[in-house]
Amino acid sequence: MQPQIVEKKLPREFYLRDTREVARGLLGKELVRVSPEGTATGIIVETEAYLGIDDRASHAYGGRASRRTAIMYEDGGRAYMYLIYGMYWCLNLTTRERGVPEAVLIRALEPVSGIDLMRQRRGTSGKRPADLAGGPGKLCRALAIDGSLYGEDLGGDTLYVREGIAVPSEQISTSPRVNIDFAGEAASQEWRYFIKVN
Repeated sequence: MQPQIVEKKLPREFYLRDTREVARGLLGKELVRVSPEGTATGIIVETEAYLGIDDRASHAYGGRASRRTAIMYEDGGRAYMYLIYGMYWCLNLTTRERGVPEAVLIRALEPVSGIDLMRQRRGTSGKRPADLAGGPGKLCRALAIDGSLYGEDLGGDTLYVREGIAVPSEQISTSPRVNIDFAGEAASQEWRYFIKVN
């Protein structure tokens, strides 16, 4: 039996905390994308924390500021979008107070609703729900999340996170983040958070 999902939207204050706490706290929360084609949602099952100025893996390392990273310097609780490999969008949720450029990468979801819509967007009818959003690029494609949502306020009605389900601490694990070998000592930091059995 599936745990009952709580539909209360997360308040701004949730994001204005230590980024590692936010990354861990997002596990079990439900990401909601409302679009003209319909609504698609999924439980967040994997995240990574990026700690800004002092984190060599962060786009804001060393205080870098650009058009791409500008939203990271605003108050937390907004969508920070960027492309990888020139073709896959990644969704990050900004954290902390204004001037502290930190964010959480949403790495994977467990689809909850709008599954047929996700299959259509991914271009396949045969994929199991578990395979539709098992990576940052896949989940963005499945939920129609792209650069048009850059800076989107997570308190709005287009893209937001709601309470979801409770995840016991013993079901949560950590590891080093993925594909950041370039980041020196930061590559060994266990700032990837995930639900063990998913």
